[in-house]
Amino acid sequence: MAAPAIGPISGIDHTLVGVRDLEAARATWRHLGFTVTPRGRHIGWGTGNYCIMFPGDYVELLGIVDPGQFLNRLDTLLETRGEGFLGLAFSAPDPDAVHLAHPDVTGPPKDLGRLLELPEGTVTPRFSLVHFKPEATPGLSAFCCTHLTPGLLRRPDWLDHANGAIGLEGVTVPAEDPAALAPAYEALFGPASLHAGRGRLDIRAGTHDLRFVAPDRLARRYPGLEPAPVMTVLCRDLAETGAYLGGQGIATAEAPGARIVVPPDQANGVILEFAVS
Repeated sequence: MAAPAIGPISGIDHTLVGVRDLEAARATWRHLGFTVTPRGRHIGWGTGNYCIMFPGDYVELLGIVDPGQFLNRLDTLLETRGEGFLGLAFSAPDPDAVHLAHPDVTGPPKDLGRLLELPEGTVTPRFSLVHFKPEATPGLSAFCCTHLTPGLLRRPDWLDHANGAIGLEGVTVPAEDPAALAPAYEALFGPASLHAGRGRLDIRAGTHDLRFVAPDRLARRYPGLEPAPVMTVLCRDLAETGAYLGGQGIATAEAPGARIVVPPDQANGVILEFAVS
C-alpha cells in the first residue's frame, strides 16, 4: 500500500533521460517496445523531447534541437557525463504550496510551455515548475512539475505499449553515503516515508519509490554493469515482456529475482529494469 503523501509533493511526475540525438533515441525506445509521443519543443528554449506516457507518470527523452538557444545546461551535461538519467520531476498539485512549504527553492513557480507536434496540428501543453536548490535534493537533480493543461498530455493510444509497460515503479540512484541524504528527504516527504538500511536509503514518494544505494551494493544487484541510475518500469506480465524484448533481438543482463534488466548501451545510458507490481 502506498504511503500517504506528506506535504504538497505527491510522487514522481516523470523522469528525464538526456540524449544526443532525439530521433535516434525515439527509434531506440520504440525498438524497446514503447509507444513514443509526437515530438515536443520547449517554447523559448533550444531543447525538445519525446515522451513515453503512462496513466500516472511518464519518461521524457530530452535532447537539443537548436544549440543557439537556452539549453538549461543540457549541452554541458551531455558533454561531461554522456547520455543517461538527468533527474526527475516530482508531481505537485499546487506549485504555490511547494514554494511556501519548502525554503530551499530557487524562487516562485515559473510557467513553461512546449509545442507538441500532433498530426492534426500543433498544441501547447503548459506546466508550472518549482526548482529546488541543490541542498534540498542531494544526490539527485529534481524539481516539481504541475500540469496546467493535463487534457493535452495523454491519449489512449499513447498509453498502449507493445512491451506491456504500464507505469514507473521508481528510480535507484548510486550514492556513496546514502544515510547522509536522509535529513533532506525527510524534510520533503516526512520521516514515515524513509527507511534506511546498510548502504541504502529508501524513500516512499506517493506511489513511487526513490532509492539511493551504495555503488558496491548496486554492483552486486546488477552484476556486470557499471553502477548507474536505474529506472524501474512496471509491466503487466514479465514473461510476455521478456518474450517481446527477445523477439526484438534485445540482449538483457543477468539479474537475480523476478525482473528483466536492459543494459545502458541499449537504453541511452540508463539501466532499464522491468518488474511486476
